[in-house]
Amino acid sequence: MRMKTAFDGVPLVAQAAIDTPIGPMTALATAQGLAGLWFDAQAHHPGDLDAPVDPDDAHIAAARAWLDAYWAGDDPSPIHVPLDLHGTVFQRAVWRALCDIAPGHTCTYGEVAAQVGHGAVPRATGTAIGRNPVGVIVPCHRVIGASGSLTGYAGGLHRKERLLQHEGALLV
Repeated sequence: MRMKTAFDGVPLVAQAAIDTPIGPMTALATAQGLAGLWFDAQAHHPGDLDAPVDPDDAHIAAARAWLDAYWAGDDPSPIHVPLDLHGTVFQRAVWRALCDIAPGHTCTYGEVAAQVGHGAVPRATGTAIGRNPVGVIVPCHRVIGASGSLTGYAGGLHRKERLLQHEGALLV
C-alpha cells in the first residue's frame, strides 16, 4: 500500500517539522492522533502533505514531547501519544506488535511475524514494518534480521544504528 493511498479521504488537521539529533522529522496529525512521523527523505515518505502547518497541534506537541523525553534518556511509553495509524488490517497488526518491543531490546522479523500470527510470514511482516508511518515512536528500528544484522530501515541504516545505540541495544 502506498503511503499517499493510506491517507486518501483522511481529514488531516496539522503537520509540523520536529528536529531530532539524527535529523529533522515531519509529523502529521488527524483529529484522532498522530498519523505520521517520518525522517526527511526517508523511503516511503509521503511527500507533500495536504495539511496546514501547525506545530502547536496537541498530537504534534505530544510527539515532540515524547521525542524530547526519548532523547533525554527517559523511557516514554507510546501510549502517551495518541496514534491514528492508517494502513491495511495486517499492517496495523504488525505496527501494534512493534509497540510491544521494549526499549533496549530487539527482535527478529520472524518473531514479529509469530506474534502477529494468522500465518504471517517474515517477508510480508518486513514489508509492513518498512511501511510503518510513525517512526521511532512505533519502534520498527528494534527489528533485526535472524542473523542479528541491521537489515533495512526506511529512515536509513545509519539512523537505525544510532537509535539502537541510544537505547543500549547495540554497542558503539
